Amino acid sequence: MNKREFLHILGAILILGITSAFAPSLEQGAEVIPQILTYSLILVAVAVASKKIGAHLLDADVEHELWTLHRFGFKKHHYLSQGFPAGMIFPLVLSLFTLGLIKFPAFLTYETRAATHRAAKRFGFYSYAAMTEWHNALIGALGMLGLWILAFLAYLGGHEYLVQMTAWYAVASMIPFSKLDGTQLFFGSRVLYTLCLLGTTILVIYALLLAGKF
Repeated sequence: MNKREFLHILGAILILGITSAFAPSLEQGAEVIPQILTYSLILVAVAVASKKIGAHLLDADVEHELWTLHRFGFKKHHYLSQGFPAGMIFPLVLSLFTLGLIKFPAFLTYETRAATHRAAKRFGFYSYAAMTEWHNALIGALGMLGLWILAFLAYLGGHEYLVQMTAWYAVASMIPFSKLDGTQLFFGSRVLYTLCLLGTTILVIYALLLAGKF
């Protein structure tokens, strides 16, 4: 992990902590903020580590960065060279204007690259060096699996709000838009996307039950 990736991941942890603590801090006071920041650290760490482990198994490297929008239309000149920091602005604005009611934790995107030693393998399943859309989808699916496992462990430990945070994060990750995880899954494998969508739906329903919405 290079310094740039580390700073982007740290930014995602802070933004997740701020947006997730907004409503609880208004209801219960500022004493809940340290706990929610800890939840944010655990959640982002699991999401990132799951994809990095998956990439390692495929002899690849994966790098994360805060979600940035460059194109805002279909014409050639509809392009922002510097990019719009969507992974920062959208979650913070939605949380602010809804007093924490709407949470949109779409912070990080990832890019997969073949590891240098991958090209040296000439035989068997890894007889090629390039990373395909299927590999990207598989890495994204492993990231979702990590979130589901985290939600299960959080439930066993009695950390209901962490379960809810994980559900929100999973939903945002499944959106097939721009460079979000859902795009990698959707265009890499419809089967994997459908399975991940089903698992995320179950997680969200359970999170809503915990929150007393049903």
